[in-house]
Formats: sequence, C-alpha cells, structure tokens
Amino acid sequence: MIGRIPILDVQPVVDCARRPAKAVAGETFQVSATVIREGHGALGAGVVLRDPAGRPSPLVRMRPLAPGTDRYGAEVTVTEEGTWQFHVESWSDPIAAWHHDAAIKVPLGQDVELMLTEGALLFERAARSIRQPPGAARPAAARTALNALARKLRDRGVPPWDRLAAAETREIREILARYPLRQLLTRSARYPVLVDRLRALYSSWYEFFPRSEGVQFDPLGRREPEPGTLRTAARRLEAIADMGFDVVYLPPVHPIGTTFRKGRNNTLEARPSDPGSPWAIGAPEGGHDAIHPDLGTFADFDAFVSRARDLGLEVAIDLALQASPDHPWVKEHPEWFTTRADGSIAYAENPPKKYQDIYPLNFDNDPQGIYAEVLRTVRLWMDHGVRIFRVDNPHTKPLRFWERLLATIRQTDPDVLFLAEAFTRPAMMATLAKVGFHQSYTYFTWRNSKEELTEYMRELAGPAAAYMRPNFFANTPDILHEYLQHGGPPAFKIRAVLAAMLSPSWGIYSGYELCENTPLRPGSEEYLDSEKYQYRPRGWETAARDGLGIAPLITDLNRIRKSHPAVHWLRNLRFHHVDQPDLICFSKRVPDREITGAGTSAGSTYGAGTIAERSSAQAAPQAAEQGGVAGDTVLVVVNLDPHQAREATVWLDMPALGMDWPEGFTVKDELDGESYRWGQANYVRLDPAWRPAHIFTVTRDLA
Repeated sequence: MIGRIPILDVQPVVDCARRPAKAVAGETFQVSATVIREGHGALGAGVVLRDPAGRPSPLVRMRPLAPGTDRYGAEVTVTEEGTWQFHVESWSDPIAAWHHDAAIKVPLGQDVELMLTEGALLFERAARSIRQPPGAARPAAARTALNALARKLRDRGVPPWDRLAAAETREIREILARYPLRQLLTRSARYPVLVDRLRALYSSWYEFFPRSEGVQFDPLGRREPEPGTLRTAARRLEAIADMGFDVVYLPPVHPIGTTFRKGRNNTLEARPSDPGSPWAIGAPEGGHDAIHPDLGTFADFDAFVSRARDLGLEVAIDLALQASPDHPWVKEHPEWFTTRADGSIAYAENPPKKYQDIYPLNFDNDPQGIYAEVLRTVRLWMDHGVRIFRVDNPHTKPLRFWERLLATIRQTDPDVLFLAEAFTRPAMMATLAKVGFHQSYTYFTWRNSKEELTEYMRELAGPAAAYMRPNFFANTPDILHEYLQHGGPPAFKIRAVLAAMLSPSWGIYSGYELCENTPLRPGSEEYLDSEKYQYRPRGWETAARDGLGIAPLITDLNRIRKSHPAVHWLRNLRFHHVDQPDLICFSKRVPDREITGAGTSAGSTYGAGTIAERSSAQAAPQAAEQGGVAGDTVLVVVNLDPHQAREATVWLDMPALGMDWPEGFTVKDELDGESYRWGQANYVRLDPAWRPAHIFTVTRDLA
C-alpha cells in the first residue's frame, strides 16, 4: 500500500532491490526519491543509513533536486566494509507551511495575531518533540531556544515583523534542520548497499608476461630460447612500483598445451621455440592448479607475491575457464566439454575465427562438478596470496555460475576482488556487474571523440555507478586501437591522461610506456609479433637511459592520483564547456568538510575517518590540525587531437567547482608546476607534441 506521504522511485536500487547497490568504504553517493502529497502542504524528506551492525545514522535531510519534479536527494557516506542499508523518510512539515503563509499574511496585515499564535504553538510542539538523551546539552539548548521563540511570537509588545523575523534566524533554521517537527511520517522499504574495500573502485594496473622478463636468446640460433621465470620477472616489480602502480596483473601462469599450439602471430604451425598462448591452459604437467615448469614452482610464485607486497603491489592473476586439448580435465572429465557429431570435442570458435588450441567448458553437463573444481582452484591461489582475479571472457559462461561462485567467496573472503574482462554487449556487461563482479573492462578503447567520451562517462558516473565500476585499460595484448597506431607518442600520452583521470581504476599492458604501435596488418587491432604467441623482451634499461617512451608521464599520473583524493572517486565527475570540438574539460571535486563523529550526520557531506579524508588530511595537514579536512579539486583539459595544436576558451561550471560565478582562483598544473589565474572563461592552447593536457589543482582565493 502506498504511504501517507508517498515515496516513489528510490535510487540507488538495483533490480528492484533483488541485488544490492555498490559502494566502497569512504565513498559518498546520492540517495534520491520522488516524494509527493495531496494539496499544497509543505513536506520534508530525509535518508537514514544503517551500518553493517544495524546501527542507524542521524537523519540526513534531502533537498529538492529540480524545481517542479518532486525529486529529492541527499549525499550520504558509507565508512566501512560490509552490507549497509538505507531507507527514505517523508513527512508533512507544518512549520514550513506556517512560514510560507505567515510570510505572506503578516506583511499584509491579515490574521496577524492568529498566524503568530499558531506559529508559537508549532514551535512549542517542536520543543516537546525533541528527545533528551542522558547527559546531552545540545537538545536542552534547542528546546530552550524554541520555547523562547514561542514566547516572543505571543509578545504583542514586539512589532509583528520583528516577531516573524525571530522565527527565521539562522539559529532556529539549524535547530529545525536537526530536530524537524514531523507529521504523517512515512518510511520506505530498506534497500541494501554492498560496501567493498577501496581497491574495488580505485586502482592502477600494470599487465606483463613473466616469461618475457629475463628471456635469453642464442644470437647464433644454436639452442632454444631460455624463457624468463617468476624469479627474473620479480626484478621488474621495482620499476612497476616506481611508476606508481598498485596492482600487477599476470596472464595465465599455468602449463601450456602443445596440441594445435599456435605459432608466432597466431599461425597454425608452431616452431619448437614458440611458447604458445598462455590461454591454452593445460598439459601433462597440470592444469589451472599448476605453474608452468618454465616459470618455476609455487615457492617461486610465493616469492614473487612477497616481493610485490614489499613494494606495495597486489598481484592479480588470470582466471580463464577453458582448457587445451592436453589439459588433465579432458581425460578425467570429458563430460565437461561439448562432443560433436563425429565424436570430437568442439574447440573454441567465433566464426570465422577458430581457436583450435582451446576447448571451452560446457557448464550444463556437470555444473556442480565444474563449480566445485573452480572453487577449489580459486581458493588454492588465494592461499598463495592472490586477492584479485582478472576473469577472462566471463560473458561466455553462465551468469548463475558467477553469481554463486562470487557470493561463496565473499562469505569467507570479502576482500577478494574479481575484474570482468567482458568486451561484450551492454546488457551482459551490466548484468555481470550486478551478479557480483567488482570491476569491469569497458568500451573506453573505442570512445575517442569528445562527444563519445562525454556521453559514455555520464552513463558510467551516473546511473551505472550504482552497480558497475569501470577499469580503463589503455591497451591490452588483444587491443591496439587505430588511434594509437596512427597518433604516435602524443596519442599514447592523451589516452593515458584520459584513462588515469576519468576513471578511478585504469591500467596499461607492458610496452605502452614505449609507445609500441605496430599492428599485425592494416585495419587490425592485433599487435605485430604479439606477446600472446612469442617471447617479447624489451630494453627497459636502454629506454630509461636514453629517455625513450612516456614512463615519466605515467609516473606523474599515478603520483597525481595518489596525492589527490578527488581522483579516487567516480560519481563526482563533471564536464565543462569548451568551444572547440577537439578539446575536452572535466573536473573532480571533494568538498571542504568538517570531521565529525563516526558515521554520517546531517550537514556532513563526507563521513569522518574515511580513506578519502585521511588522504586529504595528509595533503593538507594544517587544515586537519584545525579540525577540518581541506577540499580537493582536480581540473583537467585535454587536446584529443594527437596531430596538431588546438586552442579554445574553456567555460567553467563554477558551482560544480564549489564556487560562485564571479570568483577568481589559482590553478597549478601538476605536470609542469606552472600556475595561472583563472575565472569562469579561460584561454588554453595545448600542443600534443609537448603538452597534450593540463592537470590542474585548484586553490580558491582567501576570503
């Protein structure tokens, strides 16, 4: 049955609350609802959070979002991991209705004393409705102030307009905001919010193949190459950490089959020295629960994870649920695969593409058996320090399988994260996120114009943010977009800036920092001499010595990300107008706020004690010592044309920056240290050859 003061279309709610909305510890999001009532009476609305222990927060008042729409919203913050709940409350607001009528009637001399007497009665009721917790002084002071106001409203010795003005002071408004007089109180249902650790939203990923790090070639070709190992790959970790990454992702490290092994550039005939695709998993040495003998042992893997942890890196590995014809599963569980009419096992196809070296699993023949084996395998790698899994092609497996697996892992290890490598249709990508994946690859690679980027980011930072967290990989071993093929180093710089600044999570595949951009053939997104099928040693020391590549820029981007909390979030993204189609401008902002007690209170936009606040406090210790946390605003302008300089006027949405329209302020470019005076309209010129972007931090003028 509809409530007395109806509450409609509450957001964020996923699939009619059958699944929880998502957030991370310290994240702020908007709760909104349509609230209506009959007639013209005033109403109020608010939201109440409940933490994982069931403790309610103080009511956070909701404000009208757009006049005439009956839409109300409020910002709330979840401060710890676990399952939270929220509900919306609505009520009739008799004091607001009285203010409206009295402001009209008293100046006109209509029913003056009657109106003021009715106001006095309302404020006395408001005073009586304030609960008095033991030892609390502020409610007693609020009661005293409201009763004093009621006496003044009845005092005919005071002019009526002065009595009316006494009811409109800031003190009275603040008391009523804290202790509203509510009639016809209505509550919505409770809605769940699943809160993960910060890494589920904010991360910087680096992907590389261990077998290419430390590979040894005989220049005379007298013996086969000696592949790199986990021990030699560990030497690369320090450089990755120095660039500011916090997740290092390894493609499959399992034994690789030899049947129908692919050769260089995906040829059907492999040479003896060709290592094969790591995604063709399984050989006599083992399957998903084994390590390729060339790479080492589990002791070597444990040492790799330990070294990464010492450098502040988490290790992510690939979970690719498929098998080579040589996988032990093929003999032990032939029912896990699809048998064709001729008795052969069906290999993977995406016509006209054929993957003869891979057998896909058939999840319908023995779903319980496959589930039990995958769960065992995932827990095995968890026992060896893996807390992040990048899942290969999850959209080709049943959604109910993923929902069950991820829920089971969450019950015992809620810190374990899963990234969906799902370049698929939007509905499938969204549903994978809803059933439990913590992050997702996206269409970022194919969004290159200002219009494409703006539209897509408004979707991701808007409605989709309730359930899907994007990870903007600028390239992958499978994807070398034509923008990078033809744009040279400026294109690599531009896409890195966009990925790192637009999305809280971003990543690159090894070689990006060297601007590797040669395709297999014109029109192809495959790399020539793809590392998927061969060893790919790179001259890291030579590149560093000779100043080749864009590693310094990548290092700067991750430095900026770590030091500016505004970039850690997604829902705070705002775009600004630029009068040139090849330039884009956007900002992210964490507002100034006071540190209050734990939880969320009315008037507090960001919860105290959150990671974002601690980061801000570190960035502005003086403000923290004075009892508050300094805000943080990052403003980015990017030239999307990698071939020539562009100039334009940037027109800023000043309220989106937390400022009034005529304000002036200082911007500092975090890439080169230069500072400028800016206002609403600002001239910019960006030459991609040497400066494709400004990444500004914003400092308001002191009052």
